[in-house]
Parts: sequence; C-alpha cells; structure tokens
Amino acid sequence: MLESSPGFVFLTAFFIAFSGALIPGPFLTVDISETARHGFKAGPLLVTGHAIAEFLLVVALVLGLSGVVSQEWLVASVSLAGGLFLLWMAAGMIRAGRHYVSPLGSGAVVTISHSRTVFTGVLASIFNPGWLVWWATIGLTLVVWAMKQGPIGLACFFSGHILADYSWYGLVSFLVARGRRLWGDSLHRGLLIGCGLFLIVLGAYFIFKGGQFWAARGGF
Repeated sequence: MLESSPGFVFLTAFFIAFSGALIPGPFLTVDISETARHGFKAGPLLVTGHAIAEFLLVVALVLGLSGVVSQEWLVASVSLAGGLFLLWMAAGMIRAGRHYVSPLGSGAVVTISHSRTVFTGVLASIFNPGWLVWWATIGLTLVVWAMKQGPIGLACFFSGHILADYSWYGLVSFLVARGRRLWGDSLHRGLLIGCGLFLIVLGAYFIFKGGQFWAARGGF
C-alpha cells in the first residue's frame, strides 16, 4: 500500500515539516538576522544545529521519553528559559543593527564562526517551546507512524523532515544574502533591529506564558 511505503513516509514528512517551517517564529527570525550579518552560509549552518537537536529528540522519543516531553511543567520551564534566551538574542541583534556598517562596499570579508552558528541553531531550537509542543504532538504521531516500518521508516521520516528545513531556510538565506547587495546600510540596520524587536515581543510572551503556569501552581 502507498501509505506504508518509505517514499510516502518521506514525502509526508517533507510536506508537513515544510508547511510548519513557513509559519513565522523565532528560528526564522534568527535565520534572517544571522544571514544579514554573515551571509548565505549562516542559514545551512543554523539548520545543521537545528537538525542535531531534532535528531537527539527523535532518539529520545523512540526510547520512550514522549511522556516527559509532553509534560506541562516542562513546556512552561522551556518557555521561561526560551523567553530569556530570545531577549538575549534580541539585544545582540539590536546592538548589531545600531552599529552595522556594510562590508560589501569596502571589499571586507564577512567572517562567520561555523561552530558558533551551529550551536546557535541548537539553542534556537531547544529554547523554543513551540518546537517542543510540536514534537510532543504532531512529531510524536509521525515518529510512531514511521516506526511501524522499522529503521528505514524512521530514516525516511527524519531525512524528509530535515530536507524541508534546509529547503525553506536555505531559500530565505539565499534571498536575504542576495538582497544585501541591493539595499543600503539604513535598510539593513532596520532589518536587524526589526528582527530584534520581534524577538523581544516573542520572548516576553514566552516568559509570560511560562510564568503564568507556575504562578497558578504557587511556584512564584
């Protein structure tokens, strides 16, 4: 049957992940800001960090940790930590935007730390409570479905899922990197500062939701 074939698992994982990646969120904002600062390479490096975090989580789900991942207290704790992390990132973006001077006109080389950018991708994933909720619901359902076909099913699911992330965020990085040569410094600064302000709003929301959970249980 078609629905039990590895190819169907791959395509299903790809299109579900691609549709999820289209929804604006913290990772997209980080992708745009890092590309604006460091060029196209930043996108694939961030997604590599994202893939590492997701691979470890899939392994955890397969080993039976799905019950822990779906606990409300864990989601609330991640919301608090994630909100603080987003505020820290936002401060860096705004600071970079205020002092940004395009290196393109001077011929300077835009340097990028590969390991730092990959690690940023890991942190941007695990400190996003929406990411945790997705894997505790939709992601878990897909993992269980893929597991029915054994290791090859899981491999097809994960490769399709990650390919969707590389495709979308890679495209975003390509467009942002190309655009850097078309806009002036003022618009570039505005992009970085705008991303920073968006993360402040998102971080404050995550902190509020996490704090609301613990306040209701006398944790504060």
